[in-house]
Amino acid sequence: MIELPLRQLLAYLRWFPSGTAGPTALAEHALATRSGRLWVDRAEQPRTVAVSCAGHVLLSGDPGSLEPAGLAPLADRYVLAPARFLPALGSAFDRVVPWERMVYVHTEEPAAPRLPRGVTVRRLVDSDATALVALGTDSAWIHASWGGPSRLARSGYAWGAFHRGRLLAVACTYFLGSRFEDLAVVTVPEHRREQLALSCVVALCADVEARGRTASWTCSRYNRPSRLLAWTAGFRLEHEYVHYATGTPASNRVSADRITTTPA
Repeated sequence: MIELPLRQLLAYLRWFPSGTAGPTALAEHALATRSGRLWVDRAEQPRTVAVSCAGHVLLSGDPGSLEPAGLAPLADRYVLAPARFLPALGSAFDRVVPWERMVYVHTEEPAAPRLPRGVTVRRLVDSDATALVALGTDSAWIHASWGGPSRLARSGYAWGAFHRGRLLAVACTYFLGSRFEDLAVVTVPEHRREQLALSCVVALCADVEARGRTASWTCSRYNRPSRLLAWTAGFRLEHEYVHYATGTPASNRVSADRITTTPA
């Protein structure tokens, strides 16, 4: 596939869902934040379009237009695509693993969280970029959809729980759509089960509502802690879907039976 400048995404936005909850807000987010990458199968009158951000991909169009090697830019990512793309994906990568996912929408009042003594929940500002970095590499995914800690800190779309200047938990809008904001949260391991994540999510949800949008929540079917947090924060299940974790590009043509049937 051919990579295009992300500024051209507006011309291809009609290829992707708009105003929907969950990761399908990725295309709108990439356009709004200029964070992501855009590919087409050919420059003139493309038949297939892909947009990616933070390791996630939306793929749309006609899979018949693709050669396996053309999908190489989508290696080692989570691809959300219609089922008609599965044979093409199976031919392009050494493995394609389905992940069953759930999308929740914020519709109910949350449980009132109790903060530990000395903890403050507030919106992140520019100077909090260093606190995001201090969370470590294992938590760097939280700011990946914004293009790094500095951009997330100054975005106005993140709330954190702080104790004596240290960031213990942060919730942010991960994908910013026109109607929905899909949220994410991370807590340092030694401070889990202290309602810090819940406190950040509740504050962020109020912020999302004040902006005239609705918060959504996406997680694995098998991530029970995330599902419980979503429910406690007032989210309710809207729909389920499957995306596909791709491996490395296949060195030789690999048949579609390389698609794993056991969900990760």
